[in-house]
Amino acid sequence: MLVEVCANSLESALNAQSAGADRIELCSELGVGGITPSMGLIQLVKERLNIPVHVLIRPRSGHFHYSISEFEVMKADILACKQMGVDGIVSGMLHNDFSVDVEGTRELVELSKPMHFTFHRAFDWVEDPITSFEVLETLGVATILTSGGNPSAADAIERLKKWQEQTSITLMAGGGINLDNARIFKEAGLKALHLSGTTFGNPVDIKGKISMNSTKHLVEHQVGITNTLLVQSVVQAVK
Repeated sequence: MLVEVCANSLESALNAQSAGADRIELCSELGVGGITPSMGLIQLVKERLNIPVHVLIRPRSGHFHYSISEFEVMKADILACKQMGVDGIVSGMLHNDFSVDVEGTRELVELSKPMHFTFHRAFDWVEDPITSFEVLETLGVATILTSGGNPSAADAIERLKKWQEQTSITLMAGGGINLDNARIFKEAGLKALHLSGTTFGNPVDIKGKISMNSTKHLVEHQVGITNTLLVQSVVQAVK
């Protein structure tokens, strides 16, 4: 069974390889589901690892309905990954009605070739999974990362098993995978698992320090952008 580790740093990537992972998905900011990592991180990971490196192409947190400018960034990141010899791309796009953005995803898949293409957990938001399988098959998607529409893939094991019987695409179970439940996916006939295997270290005593986290930016149904008028008013106030 293929085991993919979602690695958020060079150290995480090296640890995953040492642990016997078959490949990694490289990303940043696991707390928001992952975003595209820096080009420097991608380069170093490619230089140090011997196993395949797939890279998440997601320009921001939140939903999966992207603007024209965000789409341009995604395509530029894919081209940069191709130049660095990345083995696979992990991405995907939805319309605001939660159907697959066929044209956008097709362009990402075509641009990624000959790299492996995984449609990420945006799939867990689609309204019609079965129809979406057929669409993604025609686009040339090789793998779908999914928790079966549940916060934990283990709670959707029967659904995942049924889905895998209905598509030629490899379904990779991800979301809440751990030692206690990993074997049930193999027993169900799935061929791939995805986990981060995260623990926390390097502690610093920040008692009395202000928080650098900003909960006001954790808005999943909208996208935060710089407001021209707001900035203009501040500029005019101080110039």
